[in-house]
Amino acid sequence: MKAVDLLQAVLDIAVEAGRRIMDVRGSADVGITEKADHSPLTRADMAAHQYIASTLAALTPTIPLLSEEDADIDFAVRRLWSRYWLVDPLDGTKEFIGGNADFTVNIALIEDGYPVLGVIVAPALGLQYFAAQGGGAFQIRDGRLSVLHTRPVPARPVYVVSRSHRNPELEAFLAAAPDHEARSRGSSLKFCQIASGEADLYPRTGPTSEWDTAAGQCIAEQAGALVLRLPDLSRLRYNQKASLLNPLFAVIGDSDHDWKPLLATITA
Repeated sequence: MKAVDLLQAVLDIAVEAGRRIMDVRGSADVGITEKADHSPLTRADMAAHQYIASTLAALTPTIPLLSEEDADIDFAVRRLWSRYWLVDPLDGTKEFIGGNADFTVNIALIEDGYPVLGVIVAPALGLQYFAAQGGGAFQIRDGRLSVLHTRPVPARPVYVVSRSHRNPELEAFLAAAPDHEARSRGSSLKFCQIASGEADLYPRTGPTSEWDTAAGQCIAEQAGALVLRLPDLSRLRYNQKASLLNPLFAVIGDSDHDWKPLLATITA
């Protein structure tokens, strides 16, 4: 089945996963624990993961799944996958715990190292973003469907940056950059800001995992953006090594603009 033919079913899955996250959010205890890497885990993460894993398995029983909450899969196994689901059941757990609305459900389908389907649902914001290769990118906001397009870079561009993971490298980049507006957003919503034409550049100077970016990359690319590794400016790719950490990268909305001099100033 082609990616575009799976899109509506996957969007429905993500919306329901978001509803289950909101159920936990409304409870007296979200069940905060700590994973081995000291990142937080809640009952909402696991409720969304279990639902997504079971429903994707029923939808596409021959396609394997890699989820943040089930990532202990040896690269010797993963490297044989030409097509697989890549999922972050609750992207922005810190935002979720802190009472911020910038958390999302991320589901991507990867083929030959690149995302060909992406769904992002922000249940607390009532936002849905989705795309499939060759089919365009779309947003549902307050029940209204619209097509996503990046925009030409304006005289004073908008840079969208991490809300919870600002580091000295990012601060140095912003301080040295030409006149701009910097906006902080959590989770994969930064990709969506580029895709919707609300922002022009997303510079990533800190660590991310592959499940953090794949769905957003598909949506941004189908809206006209480029998602580029730094410093070589090649397209961000997945499942190429044992580590599931991404390199530094940037998302640019206007591919006709010469971003190279600015991107060259981003360092680890």
